[in-house]
Amino acid sequence: MSEDAELGRDEKNRVDAYEKVPSAVIFEAIRREGEHELSRPFSALWWSGVAAGLAISTSVLCKGFLESILPHADWAAGVSNLGYTVGFLIVILARMQLFTENTITPILPLFLAPSRANFYQTARLWSIVLAANLVGCAAAAVVLVHGHILPEARFDGILTVSRHYAEATALEHFAWGIPAGFIIAALVWILPRMEGAGEVLIIVILTYVIGLGGMSHVVAGSTELFLLVVRGELGPVEAVLGGILPAFAGNVLGGTGIFTALTYAQLREEI
Repeated sequence: MSEDAELGRDEKNRVDAYEKVPSAVIFEAIRREGEHELSRPFSALWWSGVAAGLAISTSVLCKGFLESILPHADWAAGVSNLGYTVGFLIVILARMQLFTENTITPILPLFLAPSRANFYQTARLWSIVLAANLVGCAAAAVVLVHGHILPEARFDGILTVSRHYAEATALEHFAWGIPAGFIIAALVWILPRMEGAGEVLIIVILTYVIGLGGMSHVVAGSTELFLLVVRGELGPVEAVLGGILPAFAGNVLGGTGIFTALTYAQLREEI
């Protein structure tokens, strides 16, 4: 008699529930999502990306709020970076277009079929989403500086966080962007296995690590840089060349060049 025959229906259901989802299944799910994203029209990608840029700015806001009320102590960063997770929760759970998620999602179809058409579609998706994210971040910065929508004490906390981010050199932003890109790509890979509270928890844990580690995220970091540009504390060229582009390159290297490439390498024989 087989083991399956010895198990009752309830036991079989428990086995199915506890059985790990094969990596090849996760690969296929993300690949299909990538194909869907590549086929979406410009307007859908653009406005979802702008919304994501606005929403991710709440990470800077909430971290700044906590920064403004915490004492200057070594442990304070362990608390303030809980606020950094808020924007990512909004963007990911609302299924908005965030550039760093796209370092893995549309790349899997490209790895499977590296044609000129797929290269063009991927470049199109990246260009639209990144530009839209930056526009959303810039709009948030303008409103925060000129809209006076926050108490001055809380806004000072946001400026403190932004100035600290801007102190890093271009090389540091590039280097610190690599682990951030890797973690976001890993998050996208893990999420299909999660349900309910587990999805929220994994987003909080991994994005908290990015904030706590002082890593560079091209979209969230852009809000911090744009805030200083709008206030006249930082030149736009310096913000782009010294912060945004290096973080972009690091995120792509960590997300696509390392995590996604290694994921594809381990599964290519199975798929």
